[in-house]
Amino acid sequence: MAQTQHLGEFEQIVLLAILRLADGAYGVSIRQEIRDRTGRNTVPGALYTTLDRLEQKGLVASRLGEPTPERGGRAKRYYDVTAAGLMAVERAQRSYQSLLQGLQILGKKHA
Repeated sequence: MAQTQHLGEFEQIVLLAILRLADGAYGVSIRQEIRDRTGRNTVPGALYTTLDRLEQKGLVASRLGEPTPERGGRAKRYYDVTAAGLMAVERAQRSYQSLLQGLQILGKKHA
């Protein structure tokens, strides 16, 4: 039986950053996207722990790119959101929208 995946705030942020970056989502670019979009400085350890957890849950998949001279011959690990990950993000966002309905926040009534 499939288990419903509940996401924490940072897991949602990471998944959304990966979706925004599409094929260019690897550790450094994900951290930069999070910083640019949220103002949040993420330490590498927290990001990679979250990426590992998301991969174990089946919400992201990773793949190695080609080795590059700029990285001393090491390859980047790229991340993609799986179908299950996309469904988990959509479910979490629908939940937030449902909780916002009827509230007046920041001078704006949410329908």
